[in-house]
Amino acid sequence: MRSGGRGRPRLRLGERGLLQTPTPSNRRLLPRAQLLPLLLLALAVASAFYTVWSGWHHHRNEELPPGRDLRGQLIGSLPEARMRRVVGQLDPQRLWNTYLRPLLVVRTPGSPGNLQVRKFLEATLRTLTAGWHVELDAFTASTPVGLLDFANVVATLDPGAARHLTLACHYDSKLFPSESAPFVGATDSAVPCALLLELAQALDQELSRAKDQAAPVTLQLLFLDGEEALKEWGPKDSLYGSRHLAQFMESAPHSPGPTRIQAIELFVLLDLLGAPHPTFYSHFPHTARWFHRLKSIEKRLHRLNLLQSHPQEVMYFQPGEPPGSVEDDHIPFLRRGVPVLHLISTPFPSVWHTPDDSEANLHPATVHNLSRILAVFLAEYLGL
Repeated sequence: MRSGGRGRPRLRLGERGLLQTPTPSNRRLLPRAQLLPLLLLALAVASAFYTVWSGWHHHRNEELPPGRDLRGQLIGSLPEARMRRVVGQLDPQRLWNTYLRPLLVVRTPGSPGNLQVRKFLEATLRTLTAGWHVELDAFTASTPVGLLDFANVVATLDPGAARHLTLACHYDSKLFPSESAPFVGATDSAVPCALLLELAQALDQELSRAKDQAAPVTLQLLFLDGEEALKEWGPKDSLYGSRHLAQFMESAPHSPGPTRIQAIELFVLLDLLGAPHPTFYSHFPHTARWFHRLKSIEKRLHRLNLLQSHPQEVMYFQPGEPPGSVEDDHIPFLRRGVPVLHLISTPFPSVWHTPDDSEANLHPATVHNLSRILAVFLAEYLGL
């Protein structure tokens, strides 16, 4: 990912050549007798336009997929006993030893470590009793270091469900010169991958039951390849996997609806997680309600004394504007109209893109706290 500005500044009035102030020689004043009928006509046209627009706008809101703008009001909060049960199903040792440590290898695109991690992700997902549909989105792309093979792992609990809650992360690690110290990207993004695996395992029975009951919203997990730039970050050297997958999903049919990308009700991207004292901000107004849901869960878990090394009610999910925009794997989906909730620590961890982004510098309490917050979020969102 790359931290950036807020995009190209908008042109001021007059800079496009359409709103220039006319010169005095071009101005003509109309007599009042002629001006009144023109004003009445303009008022009538504006009134008719507003009537048509308001009817269209109301109809458009009614046609929005429920989760894309209206569904947040329908989701309740878990009672205390249920929250404790969900948190109790998480296994910190399993998350760390079974899921995280196998990911802490050099896994640049096309490398043996990348293939090893990808096969581990596929095998782990296929062992879950809920019976996930696991696909491989494999492709070859031209890069600054030559042609490389990439592969996204796409796991969908119930492919026949109308809508998807999609959680995503990237599993590749950044390429550094061969003489550099090994870079295993613990926060970037081994921990996010391990979190998704632990969530799927901890909620395995509930997810299996939801699938058997044909719930209208299902869980989807994306493990994306090629997020990192291979030379220098740019539109053609970054986000290889997410660009390919978003383009594929845009045209791939989805049986209950038009396309697979339109089935995504909410796209939650996890990145740069696991360092101590992370702070998250709401990046997009349309998904602010879900950000506030996470903030509420953090508060509730704190009050129940279910978070470790967490002295204040709200430490992670901060109010206000983010420090800046971030280019990450959500961009190809965002550009296609998918609602995005971006869970990335900003400012970035101090170990970002250094060999110090390793297991030794992770903060276990923070990792486990985030797993608990996300588990409750999934249980509430999916009604588990």
